[in-house]
Amino acid sequence: MTPAPSGPAAPTLDDPVPATRLGGDLPFAAPEEAAALVPETATLLVSGFGGVGYPKLVPEALAAADGERELTVVSGGGVGDEIDRDLVESGDMARRYPFVPNETAREAANEGRLAFHDRHISRLADEVRFGGLRAGMRGETVAVVEAVAVGPDWLVPSTSIGHTPAYADAADRLIVEVNRAQPIDLARVHDVHVRDDPPNRAPIPLDDPLGETGGPAVGFAPEKLAAVVETDRPDDPYEFREVSATDEAIAANLGGFLEAELDRNPLLADAVNLQFGVGSLGNALMGALADVDFGDRDVAYVGEVVQDGLLDMLDAGDLRGASATSLALSSEGQDRLFADVERYAEDVVLRPADVSNAPELIDRFGVVGVNSAVEVDLYGNVNATHIGGTRVVNGIGGGGDFARNCRLGVVALPSTAVGGDVSRVVPLTPHVDHTEHDASVVVTEHGVADLRGLSPRERAEELIAVADPSFREDLEAYRARAAEDGGNTPHHLPSAFSWGSTDS
Repeated sequence: MTPAPSGPAAPTLDDPVPATRLGGDLPFAAPEEAAALVPETATLLVSGFGGVGYPKLVPEALAAADGERELTVVSGGGVGDEIDRDLVESGDMARRYPFVPNETAREAANEGRLAFHDRHISRLADEVRFGGLRAGMRGETVAVVEAVAVGPDWLVPSTSIGHTPAYADAADRLIVEVNRAQPIDLARVHDVHVRDDPPNRAPIPLDDPLGETGGPAVGFAPEKLAAVVETDRPDDPYEFREVSATDEAIAANLGGFLEAELDRNPLLADAVNLQFGVGSLGNALMGALADVDFGDRDVAYVGEVVQDGLLDMLDAGDLRGASATSLALSSEGQDRLFADVERYAEDVVLRPADVSNAPELIDRFGVVGVNSAVEVDLYGNVNATHIGGTRVVNGIGGGGDFARNCRLGVVALPSTAVGGDVSRVVPLTPHVDHTEHDASVVVTEHGVADLRGLSPRERAEELIAVADPSFREDLEAYRARAAEDGGNTPHHLPSAFSWGSTDS
């Protein structure tokens, strides 16, 4: 990959803030002119993660342009409506990796109008660069990324880094949207480490989850820069729903479990490195940590996104710092961070997603991962993405990276869906994102099922105990009926899927 440049115009680790947003002689263009550079059949690599840091004007211009393109769109994670609504409705998006963040994209995928394929976040950069998406990457590859500053051979990302370094490297041509609505001081939180290519890939040189290895600039070959578009459109802020009584009960159970774990688990004797999944429940669960007595242990967040709950913990002094790849904040959270970026930059670091989610770092730092799900079955298999095994509701995101590689994996979810009519603890989930081998603990509002070291039959007993009381009798009846047929993991397949499907 192209390393971050070291010339005088590019910001560095020692002097991270660019002297100007626009450095050097640049190919400025209107959004419509930049959109015209995208061929009819192309792979569009876009920045963005957690709904922030994505390009806005060029995708919007693509959707509004005459004619119809056949675009494969690849992002780092969730992006905004300018991409996943407008390009779908215009008929220009034919294929999508690795996330469908809104109803428009989900409906198109579920109806077969959009070819969607889910991918693990940690692997996506390499898959784009080394042919892992070969069947889907068609035509010329064009990267369209958002930045707070750009020069002839460098750019500084905005509110997320995601896979921007890999996309800038893999693209045949590069279009940069420079967003004046994002403070240029965001450069202070960026740490762009570019990994070596396999098979000579060296370890990531971090011995502290909050350490820094590089500067804020993403480097690229100067001949790739095809257009620079200026914009002042802000991100569409993340909207968290109101914390419910169920959320509070799940958080209380999680907090109690963590307090007990601190006393018995030598992994947590000196430091606690935590990860929470993206979304309203994950944000609410962070509040549980305020009541946990961590003693003199260092507590840090080592995950994908900085959400409002992490800002609260940083402000309260409950957290040493946070390492992520995106600032997925509400409008109020953005205002807080933007108004005091220099202070928050002392405790917050954003990295490329193939570093923030790297299995070696998750393992190295002994991360405790907490993620949600659509449902979990009686043996601990986890469905995080599909209703009824068929209808996609989002994407696996980084959940698989942490579920498989963290030292302690927790699945936190409400026990029911559809207003209590459907159990989220089911006999056998028809879609599996994380297998029974990767789920250690399941937390609902009714308690904690610690599955570590248990046989499948014992796991079923634990999971029934944390299901909603109105479903426990039926779950127990299924467990007993399945046991009649024997087997290490007993199932009665004719009735396993008669429970229907959940709705998120």
